[in-house]
Amino acid sequence: MIKTLIPLLAIFSFTSLANGTEALTVDRSLSNQLHLSFPNDRDIKPKESDFKIINYVLMSNEQGERWSVITLTNTSSGNRMLEQHHLMALFADGKRRSPLEYKLHFEGNETQSITVSFGESKFPILSLYSSQDL
Repeated sequence: MIKTLIPLLAIFSFTSLANGTEALTVDRSLSNQLHLSFPNDRDIKPKESDFKIINYVLMSNEQGERWSVITLTNTSSGNRMLEQHHLMALFADGKRRSPLEYKLHFEGNETQSITVSFGESKFPILSLYSSQDL
């Protein structure tokens, strides 16, 4: 009985360790005053919008998943739909990427927080911005 139980316990503990690395941790935040100047040869920018980023928290895990909790305000008095191409992340290798697909409805002048995924990357996200931040 013990000979069967030990391998099962070993497999269970290894599986538990593997699942633990999927947990997101908050990345160290950088000052908003940090000036980054990566070339943008393809002129990649977020789509024009009425959304202003108030603040954000960057998160990642050991698998290289990149996530962020972003608080935004619709600066328009009318209703707007926030979509993935309204936001952009700047990665440490200079690449720019929009988050994975999502939509969120905003009332006029409304502020909301949203959690979005930027997929996987071995490079961390350095900053997030919208067209209002350019």
